[in-house]
Amino acid sequence: MATERPSGLRVFSLNCWGIRFFSQLCTQRYEMIGELLGREQHDIALLQEVWSERDFLFLKRKLSSSHPHTHYFKSGVIGSGLAVFSRHTIQDALLYQYSLNGYPYMLRHGDWFGGKAVGLVIVDVSGLKAHIYVTHLHAEYSRAQDEYLPHRIVQSWELLQFVRHTSRGADLVVLGGDLNMHPQDLGNRLLRSLTGLRDCYSETDTFDGCEDGHTLIADNQFTKKQDLIPFEKGIRIDYILMKGSQRVNMKCESLSTTKGSVADKPFPYSDHEALTADLTLLRSEDSRQRGSDSKHTDAALAASEQMDVVTEARALVKEGLCQTEALRDKAMCLMFGALLILLLPLAVAFLPCSCSCSFSTMGLLGAVCMALLLSGALLYLLFTTHIKVLKETEDQMTLTSRDLQTKLTGCQLSGSSSSDGSPEIQPLGPFKREE
Repeated sequence: MATERPSGLRVFSLNCWGIRFFSQLCTQRYEMIGELLGREQHDIALLQEVWSERDFLFLKRKLSSSHPHTHYFKSGVIGSGLAVFSRHTIQDALLYQYSLNGYPYMLRHGDWFGGKAVGLVIVDVSGLKAHIYVTHLHAEYSRAQDEYLPHRIVQSWELLQFVRHTSRGADLVVLGGDLNMHPQDLGNRLLRSLTGLRDCYSETDTFDGCEDGHTLIADNQFTKKQDLIPFEKGIRIDYILMKGSQRVNMKCESLSTTKGSVADKPFPYSDHEALTADLTLLRSEDSRQRGSDSKHTDAALAASEQMDVVTEARALVKEGLCQTEALRDKAMCLMFGALLILLLPLAVAFLPCSCSCSFSTMGLLGAVCMALLLSGALLYLLFTTHIKVLKETEDQMTLTSRDLQTKLTGCQLSGSSSSDGSPEIQPLGPFKREE
């Protein structure tokens, strides 16, 4: 095997918690984040919750020497919050905004107003074509009663589809961000299974950071302790995922996290801990070489595992569909109820006692009814849109399940032929391309 000297890629990821006027010590923390990035000389910095473009421009000026190539992804009412800073040339960029992202009437959560999305930048790393993704998924506000779980599963599905269809031809793939999912949550397993992305924490040779790789920890003064229930020590919801190609094998040499407090500083960088991954890139001139990033040797087992996770996700999307249809029905009842009440003033006007009802009372009643009618109509349209997205996602999952079933059957037939001493057939071309 002809090889070249290994090269490396240093990747940083942090949810900056940059909600102006709401996040504590926002200006001071951006100063600290800028100092950290300038000092550590990461190749790529993937930031989330940089909600203010003013803060992005501050970091851009501060890092103009160390990270001259930048991109800020704009979407939604207040932006996507996603930003990339790079030492290497950014050749292209693309943004995909998730179809579902909570509800506008849930003001105390506010996810709907942020255009949660996945951003892609194509970076030239010493002649290698690197597809770098940064994303932020909908938050989980209650582990026991997660009303946003179907939305996060749809986001996970759209994320993996976006990565699969845009990463073909890439020499290496890196995804970083706040997935708001535990390592074994359904959306996380779905993402890793169908894209082939590997978790740096699970594969690193050396780890230096919080216990079990947690990125929300009780020792962080900005963390709300109720957000960790029932995981008092912390949770791991921020990730750096990687995947190589036939040209490049990727290995995570080391992974580290911040640990709450910062030396010589009175407070942490954010309510999340930052991740830094040192990735080794080993290039090979022999494109047939199968290294650590090779396709699964047991294709039948891989297809079976993928079928299981897609089936599980499809069932959850169906459950979310039923819940959303029930919400749409309630919105329809609200509309009809308001319409009926709106007719009351007209009926009262023809009654003999109508003179006893003041015009101001009837006007107030009419205004309230109109407000309810308008609210019901807007909610009906919102839930109808959500239903279409859920149905579309279910249809896509059905197609994927059928395709995986076909491949699984082909693998079984191939195995039977081989055991009989017959020439082994290879029906797995499409499956290999999807990896």
